Amino acid sequence: MRREHSGAELARKLAPYADSAESLAQVLEELASRKQLSDERYAEARAHGLARKYGAAKIRQDLKAHGVADAVVDRVSAEGELERARSILEKKYRQPATTREDKARRARFLQGRGFSLDVIHRLVLRGED
Repeated sequence: MRREHSGAELARKLAPYADSAESLAQVLEELASRKQLSDERYAEARAHGLARKYGAAKIRQDLKAHGVADAVVDRVSAEGELERARSILEKKYRQPATTREDKARRARFLQGRGFSLDVIHRLVLRGED
């Protein structure tokens, strides 16, 4: 494999080649028992890769879409979300927001990236540094 896969993702990819659902489940269990397949490891790697660009809500949504269990998704923390949002804003917008329209544009941008309203409010509306 070139990257980590979730159990559900790998099951979907291997399903056309499996003789039966039982044999597929057995293969996935064998991979998990040998620590070659781990939803936790996948979630950590995926969250780390997406964290450069997206907020915690978007990362959680992506992990759930890839079939990662809710317990594993909840372990993905929102630590550093304020710093990530600040760096993303600085890359996108070089000048500070001066008008109400600029602030609204930046708030919509961060909201679309999956950042929490608290982070958006602190960065854009209050202008915290």
